[in-house]
Amino acid sequence: MAAPSLGHLVLAHLLVALFGMGSWAAVNGIWVELPLVVKDLPEGWSLPSYLSVLVALGNLGLLVVTLWRRLAPNKGERVPIRVVQALNVLGTALLAPLWHHVSSVAGQPCSVAFLTLTLLLALACCASNVTFLPFLSHLPPLFLRSFFLGQGFSALLPCVLALAQGVGRLECPLATANGTLGLPHYFPERFSASSFFWTLTALLVTSAAAFQGLLLLSPSLLPPPSVPPGAPQAGPEDGEGEEVLPLQEPASQAADTMSSPEPEAHRLLSARGICLLGLLTVTNALTNGVLPAVQSFSCLPYGRLTYHLAVVLGSAANPLACFLAMGVLCRSLAGLAGLSLLGVLFGAYLVALAILSPCPPLVGTSAGIVLVVVSWVLCLGLFSYVKVAASSLLHGGGQQALLAAGVAIQVGSLLGAVTMFPPTSIYHVFHSREDCVDTCGS
Repeated sequence: MAAPSLGHLVLAHLLVALFGMGSWAAVNGIWVELPLVVKDLPEGWSLPSYLSVLVALGNLGLLVVTLWRRLAPNKGERVPIRVVQALNVLGTALLAPLWHHVSSVAGQPCSVAFLTLTLLLALACCASNVTFLPFLSHLPPLFLRSFFLGQGFSALLPCVLALAQGVGRLECPLATANGTLGLPHYFPERFSASSFFWTLTALLVTSAAAFQGLLLLSPSLLPPPSVPPGAPQAGPEDGEGEEVLPLQEPASQAADTMSSPEPEAHRLLSARGICLLGLLTVTNALTNGVLPAVQSFSCLPYGRLTYHLAVVLGSAANPLACFLAMGVLCRSLAGLAGLSLLGVLFGAYLVALAILSPCPPLVGTSAGIVLVVVSWVLCLGLFSYVKVAASSLLHGGGQQALLAAGVAIQVGSLLGAVTMFPPTSIYHVFHSREDCVDTCGS
């Protein structure tokens, strides 16, 4: 089979990235829109804790996918992927007109529509990790990194959209003669939450269309139907003397990851395989559970600009780490463990800032702002790189290895969310700083 052209490969990588973008864009979009919707929903700022519980309940989607595999073991991943994409599009399309509707439950006002649709989207997003990743086992390993690049954009694009919307913009009035400040003045948003959810729906429709385009693009990117999942695949990299294009996996690496007869790195029950899955579990517990729960507490004492910079630049660190992994991939388990440890140190600093909120060290100084923003960027960038590298090394084990990677990612996210729920929502270990109030006497 002739090697695909460079244009063909670029288009394929673009479609894979757009496909990955649809994995968590819906739930990420709800998170960044919370500062706006809490003003109109009866739960107020209790909504983040409700959202954490709903995302945790979304892990029931894993059970649904497992049941599907039992009942239809030979049907592949295309049907559950289409179901996940349809639920994402349907959920966000219904959120646009219904998010502000309030119903009475046990005599108390409750945002039933918003919470129900959020649970639906959480189910779909959680199921995406165990359906999208196994599908990528049929493609060369480099496409896995493009997928994680797109998954990074599923966090970055909603953040950029919320910034363009102007969520959380305020102005603190000047101090009066006796040194007191008036109430903060909040600027109106440039467009409504409904418009935000309609735009998010359009992004998810684009992602679903990219998946269909990926299936139709070229038979050379997918194995013939008779090839079992995880089997060595015939492709452009198998031929000797053929040109290796910039977006094509080098032949030596392709042989290592796709053609080796049961290497130790690909056996899930080997020490190396278990360590890789453990790294995925720990890094996702921190990035999807622990750190999001403390981000506002660690950043807001330094100002809303600091918070927005940390959110946007931290989200941008994810796709940048994926770009780096496409060019330089660490294959050493010790190296990945070292990068993870470095990320944990930055994460520990951020958690310490959150515990000390509303008066963490260096509050009111430029050094404090730079430290917290740089820590968020490096922490999320390091963990994103480790996640991509570990998943790439597991790629050679085929569909089952990537399924295990998806389960590890989701289990880690669940453990992180469950761990942080008591200190944030029950014991209130962390305390926010009020807008335009100088609590620390700086």
